Amino acid sequence: MFLKNVSAFAKKKPKNVILLIGDGMGLTQIYSGYTANKGQLSLFNIPTQGLSITKSSDSYITDSAAGATAMATGHKTNNRFISVDENGKPLELITQQLAKKNYKTAIISAGDITDATPAGFYAHQSDRSYSEPIANDFLSNPSDILIGGGPKQFKSRKDGKDLSKVLIEKGYTFSDKFSSLDTIKNSKFIVLDDASVVSMKAGRGDFLSKSLAKATSTFAKTKNPFFIMAEGAQIDYGGHQNNVEYVVREMLDFDKVVGQAMEFVDKNPETLLIVTADHETGGLSLIDGSIEKGYVHGSFSTNDHTAVPVPVFAYGAGAQNFAGVYQNIAIYSKIMEVISGE
Repeated sequence: MFLKNVSAFAKKKPKNVILLIGDGMGLTQIYSGYTANKGQLSLFNIPTQGLSITKSSDSYITDSAAGATAMATGHKTNNRFISVDENGKPLELITQQLAKKNYKTAIISAGDITDATPAGFYAHQSDRSYSEPIANDFLSNPSDILIGGGPKQFKSRKDGKDLSKVLIEKGYTFSDKFSSLDTIKNSKFIVLDDASVVSMKAGRGDFLSKSLAKATSTFAKTKNPFFIMAEGAQIDYGGHQNNVEYVVREMLDFDKVVGQAMEFVDKNPETLLIVTADHETGGLSLIDGSIEKGYVHGSFSTNDHTAVPVPVFAYGAGAQNFAGVYQNIAIYSKIMEVISGE
């Protein structure tokens, strides 16, 4: 199914970039999914791997805010900071830089769109909890597509502003119903629906795969290159809850989207796919399991994040640049280097 022309397309300069972030996804989360799925994982069909060192400016253990900032700006910052430096000064985002190069950009999350990871790609705030200011920052970000949860931060705000009206005036279609994704014709749209970003166990369904498919099909109608960041937000939630079943269900949903993105690369070999995490969550150890039976038993050492480096998988044009061990800020710099052909 995959790996058709790995050597042929790896050397190409990529036109498009898909960055998939499994929040909280360390090697054990990945292997727990592989075990539960009886030895099947799209991620393990990607031949190029690296390791990302995740420490933040002020901590051995990063949080999602500093982790996302590193990937979105190429700068380390303090925990809780959203794409500002250690002094609170805004850092230029990959979405802003690519817009200058005529890129179309999409930001997708299977969680609240104002949470730390997606916010890192469009906002500048000195604390990840400032969800209303984070939402307001989207007004000055050039991204074309935003899909996730969190409509109230845009529509039912404490300051009384209705950002959806402002965004519609700016040319976006705005919807708080995920089902509207099927009918939106506009190339600029925002779909925020809390009901669609519940856990997999509670029935989220194919939210991520549908969202990625809509973004790629929308961008395919233009000649412009594109950048898509899509987050599997809830692998992290399972880690915080020390719930192996939660982790496994979310991991397998995320892996389905990885497989879908790989198929897109196979058909569009000028695309680079990068799959990584901001950090590992839960200090998960796998203490028993059976690949034949799809059984996995895990134990957690914390209900928070750990410092262990996280895997990076790269597939498609320019993938070979992502092998090795490097700081998380290098993911940003490597993307910028390969698309400019340096």
